[in-house]
Amino acid sequence: MTTKPPLPPFDETSARQKVRAAEDAWNSRDPDRVVQAYTPDSRWRNRVEFLAGREAIHAFLQRKWNRELEYRLIKELWAYGAARIAVRFAYEYRDDTGQWYRAYGNENWQFDAAGLMHTRLASINDCPIQPDQRLFSWPQGRRPDDHPGLTELGL
Repeated sequence: MTTKPPLPPFDETSARQKVRAAEDAWNSRDPDRVVQAYTPDSRWRNRVEFLAGREAIHAFLQRKWNRELEYRLIKELWAYGAARIAVRFAYEYRDDTGQWYRAYGNENWQFDAAGLMHTRLASINDCPIQPDQRLFSWPQGRRPDDHPGLTELGL
């Protein structure tokens, strides 16, 4: 059985670790890496899309990162329970016309005993921004440890 530590039940420390691991994976923009955190039969609601299974999630992530260029994400723990975590997040990207956006959202996650996410419910809103309003400008990949989080950025 594949496990993805930290495992439930979560405490504040392990919930924060799980959130940062998810942020790091998504900032890799590597669908092969990201889908390994989900159960094979994982169920998602992402905006108005409803997905089931790693194959559908993988295809979704490929489409997403082909459309959302220069993607950079920050996640922050909002609440946690034994096998559930709620996060708030923001990410910045530009489209192929050069328009920049900051997307704001919330996610509810539920995990199995192996630490794999089997449910992800996401609500997201996009806000057009000007290039000089960008706040997420670290080099592509993992957010540096000394980069401010959402609270520190006033988001």
